[in-house]
Amino acid sequence: MTAISPLQSIHKKGLFGDHHKINEKDLLSISEVKNLIILQIVKYKNSEIKLEDVKIDNLEFPLQNLKVSSNNNTRILWTAPDTWIIISTKEDIIKNIEEKCDSTYFAITDISHSRAIIQIKGNKAVEVLKKGCPINFNEFLKNNCAGSVFNGIAIIIDCADDKTNTFNIYTLRSFGASLYHHITDAALEFGYVGI
Repeated sequence: MTAISPLQSIHKKGLFGDHHKINEKDLLSISEVKNLIILQIVKYKNSEIKLEDVKIDNLEFPLQNLKVSSNNNTRILWTAPDTWIIISTKEDIIKNIEEKCDSTYFAITDISHSRAIIQIKGNKAVEVLKKGCPINFNEFLKNNCAGSVFNGIAIIIDCADDKTNTFNIYTLRSFGASLYHHITDAALEFGYVGI
């Protein structure tokens, strides 16, 4: 976990954009997600281990593209063949992964300090994302994720909840400020609350 978050000096709290005469609960909310453990797991090609036998925080590895396995503490995102990103609030998740994913069969890389995470939530969240990302959000449901771009910045979009239109957007820490400015600029039209 990082002591200084990627957007600490950039993210602003308050009301922004066209929020006049709109109830605050109906506005978009934009926040930085912090204090998570983020690990990349890659299964080696010569690995003979069956993934069905490996569970992290009682979650199976998703084996199809776009899929996410999740519970209240942990999310496992499929990002490429035999490659996943595990995001967790549990500080002991690294120990758990190292016990289940032997280094003979898996490469485990802690990327917690190298990612910025922006969460956008609300009825117009999809409209904001459509402004800079080519994904077909009409078919993007809860526990779907995809690698894409937003205004030329490489991202991973993770739909945490399609009923509340909650999306977590991951990018490299060095692009966090640029992505934040693009997202908040696209949200001004609808009004948003910085949380």
